[in-house]
Amino acid sequence: MAEGINKAILLGNLGQDPELRYTASGQAVCNMRIATSEKWTGRDGQLNERTEWHTIVVWGKTAESCDKYLHKGSQIYCEGRLQTRSWEDRDGNQRKTTEVVASKVLFLARAGGGGGGGGYDEPPPPSDGDAPAPDLGDDEIPF
Repeated sequence: MAEGINKAILLGNLGQDPELRYTASGQAVCNMRIATSEKWTGRDGQLNERTEWHTIVVWGKTAESCDKYLHKGSQIYCEGRLQTRSWEDRDGNQRKTTEVVASKVLFLARAGGGGGGGGYDEPPPPSDGDAPAPDLGDDEIPF
């Protein structure tokens, strides 16, 4: 039997500044909340809008970059997998949350570029690996 696929792709805006912390072993972890919205015209001709909120969890160097370069209103693209975890709150109640554990985060908006994500001190580094993307000439683009 084939394995399943667990992949989430989101494009949205941060609802608050990223929250960076470190585990006991020193690993960086960043939590972010992003909003995705959709608009449609109903049968009655009225414009409708629905916003969904998503919790994104980012690890390692990418987490540190998110904390350094992103802020409330920044637009991001992220890919990852859905993960549900459970815990017990202070009152002893069982709680569950589903979040996206990001494997790739792209910072989309820049100062003056619209989208509310401006104000970067310097260009952010690549977020899904240490090596920069190769510089492909026009003749080497595969499409």
